[in-house]
Amino acid sequence: MDHADLYRRFSRPTPAWFADSGLGIFIHWGAYSVPAWAEPIGALGTFDDMSYWFAHNPYAEWYANTIRIEDTPARRHHREVWGDAPYDDFLDAWRAEEFDPDDWMDLFRRAGARYVVPTTKHHDGITLWDAPGTGERNTVHRGPRRDLVADLARATRAGGLRFGVYYSSGLDWHAAPMDPIRDTENTFIPHRPHDEDYARYVAAHVDDLIARYRPDVLWGDIGHPEAGQGDAEYGFARILDRFYAAAPEGVVNDRWGRTHWDFRTAEYSDGEQDTDGSMWQLTRGIGYSFGYNQVEGPESYLSAREVVKLLVDTVSRGGNLLLNVGPEASGRLPGPQRAALEGLATWQASHGEAVHAVRPVPGATASQEPWVRWTANEQAVFAIVDAEGPVRLAGPDGVRTVDLPDLSPEGPHVVRFARVRGDG
Repeated sequence: MDHADLYRRFSRPTPAWFADSGLGIFIHWGAYSVPAWAEPIGALGTFDDMSYWFAHNPYAEWYANTIRIEDTPARRHHREVWGDAPYDDFLDAWRAEEFDPDDWMDLFRRAGARYVVPTTKHHDGITLWDAPGTGERNTVHRGPRRDLVADLARATRAGGLRFGVYYSSGLDWHAAPMDPIRDTENTFIPHRPHDEDYARYVAAHVDDLIARYRPDVLWGDIGHPEAGQGDAEYGFARILDRFYAAAPEGVVNDRWGRTHWDFRTAEYSDGEQDTDGSMWQLTRGIGYSFGYNQVEGPESYLSAREVVKLLVDTVSRGGNLLLNVGPEASGRLPGPQRAALEGLATWQASHGEAVHAVRPVPGATASQEPWVRWTANEQAVFAIVDAEGPVRLAGPDGVRTVDLPDLSPEGPHVVRFARVRGDG
């Protein structure tokens, strides 16, 4: 049986709850939140030279890789500040002493999120639950000494949101060590772990996440080991059997490799060309990093207005936005991230109907000057406009002129047009 036949049986329509969500929250929190250091060079997708990208990686969650590359600013910083301390010292220093998951979920819910996806294991291999085969190298036995996945699952569901899990299936620098990644073609793609032992290790973890926490979103990253892409008991097809049995309305992303997926993913501006018109999700941090980066200043972060426009633009093109927060090691949400979400919450309180349970509008024209995007539900068509004064709107039923008041700090106006019989 080839891969297409093996995974074809999982094909189905996108569950309505996911297609209608509009917004989810991603959480990158780990031992890397202790050093919390990366160069804020810019967004993924804006660099052609990936060797430069890896040497100056703006992702703080990649700290364990960047400090192993000779003569990088990250390596020099590590020596100056931490004296070449081993990476696992950061696990022991991570305390999560200000962690209040109910406060997080209250903010996420008010910001309009419908689901939350925390990292349960990133590429450093440290798990945020007592994962099988990790011994004491997890947050239950060291560092926070808590099952952080359980804490987040409980608070997410108590807040009325769907719960998902991110799991780094393609990399684990502890369980499957490799030389530092310096570029894509020579040191990354050819040397990812694909052997049976690692495939069994991954399967044991993902099965445990499914059994313990019953996630509605199964978010893999950087592929599934080739040895586990067939029909063995530890293979990904069997994992999907167990996942959908536990969560019949669950969804799976497209980063597990040559397998099944329920939605495509793009990261910052990278990958949107591959969304192919089907259900998709844009993910990015509020800054240039997913993990908290203490080096990032206000110029690196999206404002509330920019977050609103990013959400609206994504939804108007048929996607969901998975917006990332990177908490500090203590569990505190950094001020600029909280401010952006509070601004989004204010906007959502008045205009949420324009971004939830909506679809793109055929025949409507998006524009940059003035900034206009369109969405619609069964009752109305919405023009979301970041402008003031008289504005001409090219909608599906022709051109209209509206006179808009001054903009609020949170962002665009929403102009609502009632649907009439015969609307598309």
